Amino acid sequence: MEIGIDSFASAVATNGIGEANSANVITELLARIEYADSCGLDVFGIGEHHRKEFLDSAPTVILAAAASRTKRIRLTSAVTVLSAADPVRVFQSFATLDLVSQGRAEMVVGRGSFIESFPLFGLNIQDYDELFAEKLGLLLAIRKNEIVNWSGKFRPALKNQAIYPRPLQNPIPIWVGVGGTPESFIRAGVLGLPLMVAIIGGETHRFRPLIDLYREAGKQAGHAPEKLTVGLHSLGYVGNTTEEAVKDYFPGYAETFTRIGKERGWPPVTRAGFDAQRGPLGAFLVGGPDEVAKKIVRHSKALGGISRVSFQMDNAGLSHQKLLNAIELVGSKVKMMVDAQLAD
Repeated sequence: MEIGIDSFASAVATNGIGEANSANVITELLARIEYADSCGLDVFGIGEHHRKEFLDSAPTVILAAAASRTKRIRLTSAVTVLSAADPVRVFQSFATLDLVSQGRAEMVVGRGSFIESFPLFGLNIQDYDELFAEKLGLLLAIRKNEIVNWSGKFRPALKNQAIYPRPLQNPIPIWVGVGGTPESFIRAGVLGLPLMVAIIGGETHRFRPLIDLYREAGKQAGHAPEKLTVGLHSLGYVGNTTEEAVKDYFPGYAETFTRIGKERGWPPVTRAGFDAQRGPLGAFLVGGPDEVAKKIVRHSKALGGISRVSFQMDNAGLSHQKLLNAIELVGSKVKMMVDAQLAD
C-alpha cells in the first residue's frame, strides 16, 4: 500500500489564532515534502483552494518546487478543481511537472468542497456537475491524443489542435477525487479511472456500498479489476503515543473545523465527537503508530482493499517540528507496520 501526505498549505498560525507568515508557510511545506521523500513515503499531494487561510491556489507551482528537492516521491494534486479550470492548461501544467520531476507527477481531479472558485472564474454554481463531466472528458481526450478535435458546451471547440508539452509518463495518472455522491463513483468506474475517496467524517466502512458501485460500474464497462484502484484521504496525525497525538491535534482541529462549520451550518466540534471519529470505526487516523497502522488495515479490509492512504494533517495549527515528527513516524513505523500486517 502506498502511504503519503496531503497538504492545503494552511496559513493559520501555530496557535490556531491569526495568520502565519506566508513565505514561512511555503518554505516549511517544501521542507516537509523533502523530508517525506527522505523518510520513504510514497506520495505527497497539494490541494487547491481560493481562500485566505490556504496558500495552495497554484498547486503545480508548489509541486514543481518540490520536484527540484526530491528524488523518488510521487507528486500529485489533492484535488485539482477541474470544474473551475481549463483542461488544456491543467494538462499542460501537469505535463510540465511530469517533465520537471522525471515522471513523478499525478493529478487527482474533482469538483472541490468549497465553491469560491465558481464566482472567482465567472462560473455558475448551478452547472456544478455538468462542468466537471464535460471538462473531465476533454482532459482525458487531451491525455489520449496529441492532436485534439473536441466540442462542448462550456468551452470553445478544438479543431485539429496540437497540445504540448506531452508528459514523460504515458499515460500520466489521473485519479478522480470523490466525496459521497453515488454518481461520482459510478462515473469514475465507467471511465476506468483510479478513485481517491475523501472521508473526513463518519464511519469509513459506510462507504463500502459506494466503492462497490464504482467497481461494478468499472466491471460492466469492461475494465480489468486491477485498473480499478481505490485510495483513501483522511484527516490524520501520528504522535509518539496516542495520548500525545490527541493532545497535539485536537485543539487546533476543533478551532479550524468549528470555524469552517459556521459557514456550512455544522455544529461546533466537541471532544466526544472527536473521540468517536478517532475510535475503531471513525474516519480519523489520529493516534500512535501501532494504533494508526491497525486502523489503516481495518479500513482497507472494510472497503474491499485500498491501494493508497493519504494523511491530511496540517489543518490543526501544528508546528512545523511536530509535523516533521509525524512524517518520520509514518515513514519509519506506520508504513512498515501496515506492510507487515497486509503481508500476514
